[in-house]
Amino acid sequence: QVQLVESGGGLVQPGGSLRLSCAASGSIVSDYCMGWYRQAPGKQRELVAGITSGSSTAYADSVKGRFTISRDNAKNTVYLQMNSLKPEDTAIYYCNADQVLYSTFTVPGDYWGQGTQVTVSS
Repeated sequence: QVQLVESGGGLVQPGGSLRLSCAASGSIVSDYCMGWYRQAPGKQRELVAGITSGSSTAYADSVKGRFTISRDNAKNTVYLQMNSLKPEDTAIYYCNADQVLYSTFTVPGDYWGQGTQVTVSS
């Protein structure tokens, strides 16, 4: 079983950047597919980005070219670099882990972090 703790959220102006971190414990994230999902008020939770155990990546169309997901297996941590942030990126961002080697991220895994708030506003 894996425990996930997100950090790095906050308030940022439009056009700004943030880097979210997801620190895992209890298992080795290199054996998992890891994803970032977000949920805005009144909306369903949606995939933002995912990375497989082989480091293949997937992104929502709305963040392609602006967000980058990466993993540091030595630190057991997954990151989400978010650039050119827009007000519509405002949401709670959740880290997710799926104990499979490959995923298309259409269905999230069983493990979730507590979430970190990202607010993009001037």
